[in-house]
Amino acid sequence: MRSSLYRSNRPALPTVRPSVAAVLAALSSLVLNPAVAQTEAPAVSQPAADAAPAQLTQLAPVVVTSTRTAQPLTEALPHTTVVTQEDIVNSQAPDLRTLLRNQAGVELTTNGGMGTNTSLFMRGANSNQTLILIDGVRVSSVSSGTAQLANILPDQIDHIEVVRGNVSALYGSDAIGGVVQIFTKSGAGQAPAANAQVEYGSNNTRQGTVGYGGQIDDTSFNVTGSAFKTDGFSSINTQQAPRANPNDNPYENQSVSAQVKHRFTTDWDAGVAGYYSKSKLSYDSSFGRPTDDNRSNSDLYTVSAFVNGKVLPDWATHFKLAQSEDRSENFLNGANNGTFNTRNRQFNWQNEYALAATHTLLFGTDYLQQELDSSSYVAPSRNVFSVFGGYDGRFGKHQLQLNGRNDHYSDFGNQGSFFAGYGYNLTEAFKLIANVSNAFRAPTFNELYFPGFGNPNLQPERAKSAEAGVQYNTPQTGLLRVTAFETRYSDLIVTVAQPNGLFLPSNVNKAKVQGLEASWRATLWNTDVGASVTFQNPVDEQSNTQLVRRARRHAAFDVGRNFGNWRFGGEWLLSSSRLDAGSRTLGGYGIVNLNARYNIDKQWFVAARVENLFDKNYQLAFPYNTQGRAGYITLGWRQK
Repeated sequence: MRSSLYRSNRPALPTVRPSVAAVLAALSSLVLNPAVAQTEAPAVSQPAADAAPAQLTQLAPVVVTSTRTAQPLTEALPHTTVVTQEDIVNSQAPDLRTLLRNQAGVELTTNGGMGTNTSLFMRGANSNQTLILIDGVRVSSVSSGTAQLANILPDQIDHIEVVRGNVSALYGSDAIGGVVQIFTKSGAGQAPAANAQVEYGSNNTRQGTVGYGGQIDDTSFNVTGSAFKTDGFSSINTQQAPRANPNDNPYENQSVSAQVKHRFTTDWDAGVAGYYSKSKLSYDSSFGRPTDDNRSNSDLYTVSAFVNGKVLPDWATHFKLAQSEDRSENFLNGANNGTFNTRNRQFNWQNEYALAATHTLLFGTDYLQQELDSSSYVAPSRNVFSVFGGYDGRFGKHQLQLNGRNDHYSDFGNQGSFFAGYGYNLTEAFKLIANVSNAFRAPTFNELYFPGFGNPNLQPERAKSAEAGVQYNTPQTGLLRVTAFETRYSDLIVTVAQPNGLFLPSNVNKAKVQGLEASWRATLWNTDVGASVTFQNPVDEQSNTQLVRRARRHAAFDVGRNFGNWRFGGEWLLSSSRLDAGSRTLGGYGIVNLNARYNIDKQWFVAARVENLFDKNYQLAFPYNTQGRAGYITLGWRQK
């Protein structure tokens, strides 16, 4: 099973063109001019200056991704974790990759620094086998099958839900490894307030954010804009790839999100939401000449309109109409080197019917249209019509979740999938969990239609999974989840030599991943602690070798504590060795990151973080460099 090294068949990386909406113009001049960035009045993130005291009891988060309906995190049968707004603020994370890297079962590889191509492997699944959603909207490229993970920065993110394992029965294609759903800020339940922050650090990195949001009577709203720029470092190790350009690779990103929702009655509300990211990246290639200048401009946006209401007291219904675009344009020495623009249009109609207080029926339909505009080839649009249903219920100590779905594709017909989960509470705190499921991934347009490479006869990749786990949850010990899993893959798409000398993608490969993962979060003695540990055996069954860029063992540990107006925190990231292309072995590593924050008063704060404290030299992908020791300082403000 191959890992996706690039988002297209060309060595292209996501980024963007310069201009942005007028709402970001003043912010851009502040952030992108370092002289101004160090003298102007600062800005800040979210509840940093007024974060809840550690001793207060935190309610269990409510999640929606694991069933498509709202439920407490502790009731989710698929292994689900949440990156909360407090986690985002405390981590001072510069990008989505940093927010996800300490999650159980999740591995990330990058082709260099900020903004470079990123692959996400969840439970050993390929990078195009995990579904990425922003506010319920698909954002993956139909040409490569992957999303612009490196171009999604935390400034617009309220929280993230991570669901592991096969959930195609809920979402259709790509959910073999699981689902990562990003929720943008809404302002719901908060008094209207402004916030702002600026940051400066290593590699001449400048970042700034401004936002305003809250709720007035029955209307909630939020708008947040940000700008980021860094000189970066050379993304390729020129000792390993002498033909690469040795210069540093700068990156810049400008993004904005907005959301407004109005409640018309106690039973009906409606709203709109949007997200837009525009970026520009200089990247390196192992091929060509050391003087080559490779650049990529990328855009990513989502826009949606939704209506939620009750048809009857026991019947809730939801409508959503949405569109997303993933646009990538690549340049070699100033000349266009490939354009790949994806447009996803989707309509969702979902219903929940309460049979009783703890018994709910789920039913609905999804429609998806995918189109590609590329300078490399012409492809027909893809239309997917789906119907789904499910049941979620509790009988005393017993819990049951059943889901089924059928997706009809215009290019290869019907695909069915299911999920069956069972939970049993031995005690109020201790629960046993078991799940079985299957999932699929539809072929990308590159795999189907790319000239001289594509195979229009491809069928979807398939996977079957079984897992068993235990969950322990008390206010004193926090939430612990340990899950053993096995996933078997069939009809995997790999490139095969043909008798005529050509190489075509074909459904021939098999793989198996067996593993054990654990996640734990708690507040002990006024100290926030967390851990995730993964043991796995990702094997290509054709060659009996370890799947590339997937470690057999990886873990993360984090700790944070408030001391009056101060907060100190840190994390320790660990990974064993991994195989890479060309039968190379990438060594294991351990990385220590530290952060601190001081609340000057109720409105102002100053924060700092150090990445890779001990300047560890390691690689996530050959022959790409990673960030050495780096430091950053932030000044922030939130209206009171």
